[in-house]
Amino acid sequence: MDTLSYKTISANRATVNKQWLLVDAEGETLGRLASKVAKLLRGKHKPNFTPHVDCGDNVVIINAEKITLTGNKWDSKTYSRYTGYPGGQRTTSVKQMLEKNPERIVEKAIKGMLPKNRLGADLFRNLKVYVGANHDQVAQKPTVINLNDLK
Repeated sequence: MDTLSYKTISANRATVNKQWLLVDAEGETLGRLASKVAKLLRGKHKPNFTPHVDCGDNVVIINAEKITLTGNKWDSKTYSRYTGYPGGQRTTSVKQMLEKNPERIVEKAIKGMLPKNRLGADLFRNLKVYVGANHDQVAQKPTVINLNDLK
């Protein structure tokens, strides 16, 4: 029996094949979109997935302002932050965030589904979110992907 054929191949920076993917967020539910995009960023859809290596793809999301939320989340969901000063806790509703910068809603949802370490920060840099149908990554020729085809 040839034991060399059973070696586990671990991906590294040199052997990773990264692609550019384009996702249209129009009509997509926020959480479902975020979980599928996080899977693409992490590289879990690839057969050579390695947990400690950035083997995911670069993802461009357009039409970030046209996402949907289920239930009464438009009224009840809030984002909290802390300024660092006493009494400095600030909250923002989803409606306020949608008016001010809607791409941040999608970014926060996806960032929460990535690992909380240096690898997660590197993976988050592979995400580009845009309001409207125009984006700056035309030169990379991103492949349009339908999220409903993914599991």
